[in-house]
Amino acid sequence: MMSNAILMALVPVFFVLLLGYAAGRFHIVDNLHVDALNALVMDFALPASLFAATASASRHEMIDQVPLCVALGVTMLLLYVAWYFAARRFSSVSRSDASLQALTIGFPNLAGVGLPIVASVVGPAGTVPVAVALATGSILISPLTLIVAEMEAVKARGAEMSGRQVVMAVWRAVTKPVVLAPALGILLSLSDLNLDALAHACLALIGNAAAGVALFLTGAILSAQSFRLDWRIVVATIASNIVRPLLAVTVIHVVPIAPDTAKTAVLLAAVPSGFFGILFAVNYRLDSATVGSMVIASTGFSVVTLAIAIAMLFPN
Repeated sequence: MMSNAILMALVPVFFVLLLGYAAGRFHIVDNLHVDALNALVMDFALPASLFAATASASRHEMIDQVPLCVALGVTMLLLYVAWYFAARRFSSVSRSDASLQALTIGFPNLAGVGLPIVASVVGPAGTVPVAVALATGSILISPLTLIVAEMEAVKARGAEMSGRQVVMAVWRAVTKPVVLAPALGILLSLSDLNLDALAHACLALIGNAAAGVALFLTGAILSAQSFRLDWRIVVATIASNIVRPLLAVTVIHVVPIAPDTAKTAVLLAAVPSGFFGILFAVNYRLDSATVGSMVIASTGFSVVTLAIAIAMLFPN
């Protein structure tokens, strides 16, 4: 019975992931120019899904997510900082590349893998913690990466980064639809206002496509990345797939959190590395091959680690 539940949670996710990978590898879709698919997922489908989920949650339900927000925020930030300084110390990579690697390892693929996995294991109610977790990571560590990348880009031009440019980098990060939508939904929920049924139906129609298209997009992006296996990729996979959930377990022993919420937090922490680092690397013309290899290895290995996490956290 347990093995069947794990298969039902994982097989559909990796089927769509491999479908996107095959479509990109065999050039059925252009895996080098995924701007349209990325815009569909990150600017429309996913924001609509996350806004509808958070705005429809009761005020009490949203307040219950605060411990999860704190636990995952601390987990992601600690791993981000640790990897950044380790990469700078032992790999001698640039600040920009170190920050991209740290983002890739610290920020799990909540949009592409986390949403369908949690929805399958926890049910429709799992969308709210995914939205809160995604907003937390996007507000905490995405801006840090953008600031470092902007600083290095300005430095390469022989200039100094001004305070205004720092503010603009943060502003660009926090005003992305995928960050703004759940944040606004959370505010609406906390204000104890109900989302109109017609508005919810409109948002749900496009939002229902979010999980599937995000997985397909992840596969297409990965198909364009050259894979190279070295000690950094191995250590990065261990850090994202094993250290991150174990770190979350440690954090939730410090943060007061309900048992069911704690299980969801650890499951989200066990999700493989996200592809934001790849997109940022392409935008800033940085080392996308290394972060791409990290994502591929983490995603492949997560077949094992996610199965173990689901079996341990949700035995019934």
